[in-house]
Amino acid sequence: MSLTVEIVATKPYEGQKPGTSGLRKKVKVFTQPNYTENFVQAILEANGAALVGSTLVVGGDGRFYCKEAAELIVRLSAANGVSKLLVGQNGILSTPAVSSLIRHNKALGGIVLTASHNPGGPENDFGIKFNCENGGPAPDAFTNHIYKITTEIKEYKLVRNLQIDISKVGVTSFDIAGKPFTVEVIDSVANYVRHMEEIFDFAKLKDFVSGKATGKPLKMRIDAMNGVTGSYVREIFLNRLGATESSVVHTTPLPDFGGLHPDPNLTYAKDLVDTVAQGDYDIGAAFDGDGDRNMIIGSKAFFVTPSDSLAVIAHYLEAIPYFQKNGVQGFARSMPTASAVDLVGRKLGKEVFEVPTGWKYFGNLMDAGRLCLCGEESFGTGSNHIREKDGIWAVLAWISVMQHTGKGIEDILKQHWSVYGRNYFTRYDYEECASDPCNEMVATMEKTITAPEFVGKSYSSGGKTYKVKEADNFSYTDPVDKSVATKQGLRIVFEDGSRIVVRLSGTGSSGATVRLYIDSYEKENVLGQASVMLKPLIDIALEISQLPKFTGRNAPTVIT
Repeated sequence: MSLTVEIVATKPYEGQKPGTSGLRKKVKVFTQPNYTENFVQAILEANGAALVGSTLVVGGDGRFYCKEAAELIVRLSAANGVSKLLVGQNGILSTPAVSSLIRHNKALGGIVLTASHNPGGPENDFGIKFNCENGGPAPDAFTNHIYKITTEIKEYKLVRNLQIDISKVGVTSFDIAGKPFTVEVIDSVANYVRHMEEIFDFAKLKDFVSGKATGKPLKMRIDAMNGVTGSYVREIFLNRLGATESSVVHTTPLPDFGGLHPDPNLTYAKDLVDTVAQGDYDIGAAFDGDGDRNMIIGSKAFFVTPSDSLAVIAHYLEAIPYFQKNGVQGFARSMPTASAVDLVGRKLGKEVFEVPTGWKYFGNLMDAGRLCLCGEESFGTGSNHIREKDGIWAVLAWISVMQHTGKGIEDILKQHWSVYGRNYFTRYDYEECASDPCNEMVATMEKTITAPEFVGKSYSSGGKTYKVKEADNFSYTDPVDKSVATKQGLRIVFEDGSRIVVRLSGTGSSGATVRLYIDSYEKENVLGQASVMLKPLIDIALEISQLPKFTGRNAPTVIT
């Protein structure tokens, strides 16, 4: 039976402008009449003529409203001329898995249903973003086009009577007004696991994890935080690498993440940190809701900053077969990320790029063959195997480095610092602040730091003196397509390489989040207590930004 396409009249909603990682709002916003339909229709239309006859990937992190949104996307895609959808079972696919599927199937793109590390549930957050044919987040020009369509939309197309059970793996074909339309519901983990087996030496890692190679099993604590990675964690670490059942926790994806805040940092992964701190584990790791972020800790909860994680992996890429086979190109980091990887790149003679926050900025460099490893201070690490950050990949990389060196995580870091020096790093997040005072703060600070007399000025605190080398509101010209991104964050660089960065985040769903980043470099004093070493520069940053005055906050919501 042929199903008919219905054209439904609608009106624009204000504020459907995608941020650095798609559109994120409260569930109650997305479930307003036509709200999700409008945004998905805009995504589909933004693809233009390429949409007709195309293949798209659809999946998300399993949070509340994910399955319903996936089924809605099926009905909208059918009406807009898409030929085939690959849909994760129950609407579940990790963000790295979506990127991998797009690339392996040469799809036009993918619609990812996630609000990443934001809390889930009916009172919390939902999100939708589009990934392009390279598997990476849509670039600015594309998301701007989506937004423009949302401001003018008058109708969307829907096949209302199309019924599909996305809880069962299988292929279903439909006739949509005389044209074929196929929905393939796929095993959520199979393709991604195969991809990881191509990158890492699973046989060698299994011998290491089981203790066959060393006589002592690797004691792991892997926390999926009730997010999407649960199924992937169980298949890879238990079934493929032979870890024990007690090595993994919170591996059932839940609509509200079981009340957990699926953000892998010292604050929200406290249960993991407290457990590993007791000294019974060699490595602890946690992932966020959609599986692209990771946190690594060593024995007794020795914390690895994301900046150090990136630098260490860069130094030991020979431990990973993928790079032995494909070679090592350049490295990159987001601008707020501490510059530890820059030092590795300099030593190895590789290009190092500093880009705005947002994984999409790495994609062009990867596609041009100039970048193979990159990371963000917000617990994102990845390589050119896909075009997203990849939490499980990062943990497998660390286990590979441990196997390669025969050392524990703390010893690996101390050895690294002895060669390169140490970038002491912290991030202060002031969440859900009033937007107007925050904007005023940024404007005032920008005026201060861009004044000609600011360069060369010295600031002292706690016996340390820092002299300003340069300061600006960071802008970036893409070396591949020459596109320009401006106003990406206020940046002060000191003569010793230390830095202060202030930016407003676009990934929250309400209010403004102020992020203050402190990157304090020490060549010799590498074994100090981070909080002590960072305090002088933190005090200087609060003085220059006047952050307590403008936000009314005497302490951050989260310290990383």
